[in-house]
Amino acid sequence: MSTKPTPAPAQPTAPLPRRLTAAAALTALEGLALAGLGAYMLFVGIVGDPDSPQQAETGGITLFLLAALPLVAARGLRLGRRWSRGPALITQLMALPVAWTLYSTGGAMIAAAVALAAAAVAVSALLVNPTATEALGIGPGEQAR
Repeated sequence: MSTKPTPAPAQPTAPLPRRLTAAAALTALEGLALAGLGAYMLFVGIVGDPDSPQQAETGGITLFLLAALPLVAARGLRLGRRWSRGPALITQLMALPVAWTLYSTGGAMIAAAVALAAAAVAVSALLVNPTATEALGIGPGEQAR
């Protein structure tokens, strides 16, 4: 009978604050919206009758690839990874000029602009909140993860 040492039980990790979970969810929602819009543009470029199929296909692929940034950031936030805050904040900073452009076009795009701007401001506020930064290990005197 061999006597193998029993592995020590893993230390329970503290649950993520709700603010960080909400920021991850909103960031993931933005990424999914980008991916959906990219897939739609790509589909219209291939199957539909756009003015410029090449432009529609290129735009669709670009949006589809850009969706990776908020999706990866959202996953990192959900896992409590320190590095994920930067890409998530960059996503929000990029969303604000897009929201302004949508607002400037008028019509039905105003609602989309308001929703996008509200999500960008909310996620930014959630990510700079001391509770979230502490949970991610960011701040004075914190050890790197």
